[in-house]
Amino acid sequence: MEFKKGTGWRCCYDPETGRYTAEIGGGPNHDLYEITKEIYDRVDDPDVERPSSLISEGRHLYMAVDDRCGPPYTVILDTDYQTLCPWAETKTSGTVWDEDLTDAAVETFASEADNREQRRRKRARRQKQAASSGETKEKGEKDE
Repeated sequence: MEFKKGTGWRCCYDPETGRYTAEIGGGPNHDLYEITKEIYDRVDDPDVERPSSLISEGRHLYMAVDDRCGPPYTVILDTDYQTLCPWAETKTSGTVWDEDLTDAAVETFASEADNREQRRRKRARRQKQAASSGETKEKGEKDE
């Protein structure tokens, strides 16, 4: 794996998979992204004032927030984040958002539009598995 590092960010190119990933951290937030080759190539260019802004143009995979404006929380936007970024050191902060809340946020926020298709596919897979395993009751329903 090949890395580029700067203050508060680190990018990785994995020649085995051809994948480019990045992390932004060091403050109250820790975020992982899947980025393009173009972003990776430009991130350490001296003309780029804020490499973290460039990195955040990638597909958001994971974020842990502990900014003391409320309780800490973690949002796992792509459940494959550990496979995509095996080099990143992550730990969840506080409550981990459940799949339904994460799906709703991805559908609502324009900044997460790059995650919609993969979240929809995974949601459909979860629903199919639930149906095939006999889970016919909705959450919160009780037998009468």
